[in-house]
Amino acid sequence: MKATLLSALALVLVLEGVLPFLIPGLWRETFRKLTEMSDGQLRFIGLSSMLAGLLLLLLVGGN
Repeated sequence: MKATLLSALALVLVLEGVLPFLIPGLWRETFRKLTEMSDGQLRFIGLSSMLAGLLLLLLVGGN
């Protein structure tokens, strides 16, 4: 379980680093727009992301 959790964390870090590495200008502009959003908008994006991740885990784990 510990190895799986660390592998998942490592994959998140790799995926988080792809956009700033490949297209830093677009990433910076997108991040700037995110800082201008309200708390409610950011919470909705966070909730949507978590639900999509859980759905993906259920789909992958069910096989």
